[in-house]
Amino acid sequence: MCPADVMERKGVASRCVTSTSYSARGKLSREAISPGATFKKNKKRRRALGILKSRSSGHLCDSGSNLPAPAPVQVGKDSFGSDYIENLKQNDISTEFTYQTQDAATGTASIIVNNEGQNIIIIVAGANLLLNTEDLKKAATTINKAKVMICQLEIIPEISLEALTMAHSNGVKTLFNPAPAIADLDPRFYTLSDVFCCNETEAEILTGLAVGSPADAGKAALVLMERGCHVVIVTLGAEGCVMLSQTEPVPKHIPTEKVKPVDTTGAGDSFVGALAFYLAYYPHLSLEEMLKRSNFIAAVSVQAAGTQSSYPYKKDLPLDLF
Repeated sequence: MCPADVMERKGVASRCVTSTSYSARGKLSREAISPGATFKKNKKRRRALGILKSRSSGHLCDSGSNLPAPAPVQVGKDSFGSDYIENLKQNDISTEFTYQTQDAATGTASIIVNNEGQNIIIIVAGANLLLNTEDLKKAATTINKAKVMICQLEIIPEISLEALTMAHSNGVKTLFNPAPAIADLDPRFYTLSDVFCCNETEAEILTGLAVGSPADAGKAALVLMERGCHVVIVTLGAEGCVMLSQTEPVPKHIPTEKVKPVDTTGAGDSFVGALAFYLAYYPHLSLEEMLKRSNFIAAVSVQAAGTQSSYPYKKDLPLDLF
C-alpha cells in the first residue's frame, strides 16, 4: 500500500518506485550485519501508479470521498500478491484496478536497517514492470475525476509519464516523486508535475550537484525549476525539506522536529502521501503549512519499525493537523 492509500484509514501513505536496487543515502553500503539482526516479513508497499498511491501507475485522491482510489496495480499470482490485495481490502481501499498476473512475481523489497534507523533497500520490480497502457485506459474515468495523482518510477517510466499526461490534461493535480531517480529523466516529467518532490540523493542524481545541506538543496531546486517545474520540494530527512515555486522563487527551508529514529524506511513515502492528502482535502492551506504538517507525520513514522506498519492512523495524530 502507499501513503495516500491509507491517510484516511491508516493516517498517511507510501509511494511507488521501480528499480533493481536502491539504497537510502547508502548508509549501510560498507557496514556488516550484526549477528543479532532479525528478519521480518512486512506488508511492504508493492510499486504502482496512483491517485494517492501504491505500486501501480500512481495513486489518486478521489474527488467524491475521503478515501484514496488506487490507480492500476500489477501484482503476481502468488502469496505476496494475495496478501497485498487482502491488505488493501482490510484498509477499505478499492481493488477494482488491482490485477494479478502469472507472468511475473509480485514486486518485493529487501530492507536492511542499522542501529541508527538508516536503511538500504534492494528492490526486485517483478510484476510492477508489466503495468501497461491498457491497464491505464481501464482506470481512465477514475483518474480523470481525481483531485490528486501521485506517480513514481518503480514501474516503467513511460507508463508513469502516460499517467501523468492523462491526469494533467484533465485538470488533476499531479505530484511526481522521481524515485528511484534516473539521470536522463524525460524532460516532460518536469513540466507535467504540478509538484516535483525528491529527496537529496535523487536531487543529486538529477542535477549533478552535491546536496548535503538546506543551502545545497536550494541550489538543486533552482536547477529543477529551470527545467519547467512549477513547485519543487527537496526532502532532507532529519533536516526537514526545502521548497521553491514559480510564485516563490527563493528557496525556503522548512525544518522538522528532531526525533530519535527507529527505522527511516518509508519516511519519504509517508511525507509524499501526507502532502498529497493535504493537497486534495486541505487546498486552502499554504504550501509551507502543508509541508510542516507532512514533516511532522514523516517524523512520527520514523519512530516505529517497518514501512506501512510505521504510518500512524489519523485518530492517533494531533487534531490540529486536520
